[in-house]
Amino acid sequence: MKWNEITSIEQALHLKQTQPEAFAQMLKEADLSFDYLAGSSLYLFQKRGMFRNNTDTAMLGQFMEIRKGETVLDIGTNNGALLLYASLQGAGSCIGVEIQEEACELAAFNLQLHQIDARILAGDIKDVSGIKADVIVSNPPYFPAPDARVKPTSRQIARHEFYLDLETLIQCISELIAENGRCYIVHRADRICDLVALLQQHSMEIKRMQFVYDEAKADARSVIIEAKRHAKSGCRVVKPIILTR
Repeated sequence: MKWNEITSIEQALHLKQTQPEAFAQMLKEADLSFDYLAGSSLYLFQKRGMFRNNTDTAMLGQFMEIRKGETVLDIGTNNGALLLYASLQGAGSCIGVEIQEEACELAAFNLQLHQIDARILAGDIKDVSGIKADVIVSNPPYFPAPDARVKPTSRQIARHEFYLDLETLIQCISELIAENGRCYIVHRADRICDLVALLQQHSMEIKRMQFVYDEAKADARSVIIEAKRHAKSGCRVVKPIILTR
């Protein structure tokens, strides 16, 4: 059997348990891994050569709060992990936008395995219109793009601002979010001033914030925020996360 012939997550887990060698060989041939989402009982397929779920993905997935039936838009959905987290909280309509076509196919496959009704749109978020999401989530590229003359790899596109910088992300969120909607973003802690300024510029206020520290370093490495459209000022800074080695 080939990996894309699997029709449910239960079937994948059954194969993993009853035919471990054949399952491992199938993954090796497709350059895939089969991993669980931290803090959940969900599994998903990931491409080894592409951006893979990391600590930031898990922290954002567990930080965001989704109400039953809400429309959730994931900008830069990659393999669909954040939409899987949203589904655990009862999200209604799930929409993912991803510029890398191979990642789109994998996201759609992962969501289908879990019987989650989702739309995965292949393309640039700047070209998306006609959506008003109750909640927008994003684990965006963090780093400035290197020399543009060098063709980026899949992993570089996910980590560097070749196609999506922070200002463009906030602009797109402001255009696609519903009135009084919320967004959840994880980013580098040293970009917090930019986050605050850009969100306020687009009529959004940070309502909840959590810093993430590496126990071996004095400065925060990441920040996770919840911002709400047309909200009054006032932000809760919740207990930080300390990552241990």
